Amino acid sequence: MYKRLERNAPCWCGSGKKYKSCHAAFDDKIIKYELEGHIVPSRKLLKSEKDIEGIKKSAVINIAVLDEIGDKIKAGMSTEEIDQIVYNTTIKMGGIPADLGYEGFPKSVCTSINDEVCHGIPSDDIILQDGDIINVDCSTILNGYFSDSSRMFCIGNVSPEKKKLVEVTKECVECGLKEVIPWHFIGDMGHAVHQHALDNGYSVVKEIGGHGCGNAFHEEPFVSYVTKPGTEMLMVPGMVFTIEPMVNMGTDEIFIDEENDWTVYTADGKPSAQWEVEVLVTETGYEILSY
Repeated sequence: MYKRLERNAPCWCGSGKKYKSCHAAFDDKIIKYELEGHIVPSRKLLKSEKDIEGIKKSAVINIAVLDEIGDKIKAGMSTEEIDQIVYNTTIKMGGIPADLGYEGFPKSVCTSINDEVCHGIPSDDIILQDGDIINVDCSTILNGYFSDSSRMFCIGNVSPEKKKLVEVTKECVECGLKEVIPWHFIGDMGHAVHQHALDNGYSVVKEIGGHGCGNAFHEEPFVSYVTKPGTEMLMVPGMVFTIEPMVNMGTDEIFIDEENDWTVYTADGKPSAQWEVEVLVTETGYEILSY
């Protein structure tokens, strides 16, 4: 249960102000939604001004790394070369690749090609081919703060069908962003994402979604894109989470590589695409922190 503080106590947010003149009304609003049966964020999920500043500095590196990949990615390049660019650029800018060693993940970035949905492992043996689509999913730690985003890249002469999938997936993220409205619900955002994918004849992966992020790599809530309006966690100012739908050309069914226990594939072998942004819920809407 979300609890109020004594009115003259220092506010929980660290502002130094008394609770009654800082977050008392804010908390009352959250409690109202909780009493109505909605899922509300705990205080630990709400980022302070200091947290937001730290996440933004981490995101500067994350964005720069993906920009560097965008400048250099091409047919004939191995995904191991992408990994080295990510590692070297991140370290040079003072950060740490968040993927490296995370739950045993062996590389600094995820590189997922064509029918790989996510968590592709870079390798010298995997060479980008003309016509491939690839998701490069990059995450950065700087001074204990985490940023996380991914982009799709089309390699050479990509078929119209694959190009459309990539474009529509980006549009799905944009549809979701329009629904990031304070005091509305994550389910509103997820529904908008899912509906746009369905309208274009695609499916959205159910088992894997976005997540809270910033003070840790993966925080609550789990962010689904197969949801109904008015459901899931209440979005309130100070929350930071990712929007990263995995949109499949065919079935939404997936399987995990039995050999490496990481790479996720579409069950029917058809292509998948994903774009990811990290967003802050503000008093008036949202701010994209990493992209």
